[in-house]
Amino acid sequence: MSVPTPTFFIGSIRINSVEGASSVNFGNNWLTDFTSYKKHNQGLGNISGDHNDIQGLRSLLNDSDIIDMINDPDEQAVPEWLQQFLTKKLKEDDDEN
Repeated sequence: MSVPTPTFFIGSIRINSVEGASSVNFGNNWLTDFTSYKKHNQGLGNISGDHNDIQGLRSLLNDSDIIDMINDPDEQAVPEWLQQFLTKKLKEDDDEN
């Protein structure tokens, strides 16, 4: 009977991208406190391929910065003034329904 060994061999590995709170790990790992904040505003999207022709394009992006404030990595909790605002807004919405 053979005893398993902690050593392993990988002939090759190809990684296209690692983003956000992702990681590539080999061996014994203890991963903790992964956090990722990403903001991506894009009014058009992606265009790929050959011989593309875009004419008369119009785009509008409405970006509410209030969401960015909630996801501020330097802020440990939602600010008190924002909690009060959201509570008031939810109550108003409930009263309308």
